[in-house]
Amino acid sequence: MDHASLIRSIPDFPEPGILFRDITPLLLDAGACRAVTRDLAEWARPLEAEYLVAAESRGFIFGGALAQELDIGFIPARKPGKLPAETVSVEYELEYGLDALEVHADALSDGARVLVHDDLIATGGTAQAKIEAVEKLGAEVVGCAFLIELEGLGGRDRIAPHETHALLKLPAGG
Repeated sequence: MDHASLIRSIPDFPEPGILFRDITPLLLDAGACRAVTRDLAEWARPLEAEYLVAAESRGFIFGGALAQELDIGFIPARKPGKLPAETVSVEYELEYGLDALEVHADALSDGARVLVHDDLIATGGTAQAKIEAVEKLGAEVVGCAFLIELEGLGGRDRIAPHETHALLKLPAGG
């Protein structure tokens, strides 16, 4: 299936100079959504993860479905102040500013095997924050799975040496 044809490019969003990769057209196609979930699960299954960590909001879309397909637990990584219990917080840089993510402090225990997921990896800041949160809780990141990798922004290098897979590799600009 040609997933790339279902990704819309929006120039100058959320600010000038950024080319936003919109997955909404893909989400409108139930078959494409099933295929993305199946293809990511096929890659991730041999990693034998016990949990999947995904960040709000777009990471939740395939993250929950992927966790179900893999028959593993799902751990939400959320913006500060959104989780009700004690959290571990990690700050990170985006291509266009600073942000932070939190996970529940009791979500993982020592030695748990974790798959990190998001819809897209660009500079790797969000992925690195999830990795850092997982490792702060004593768990092990066994791999990182993405729908889209924006080439030329160094995201894959930033999260090395973690095993990384993206279904699509797209240019970062135009």
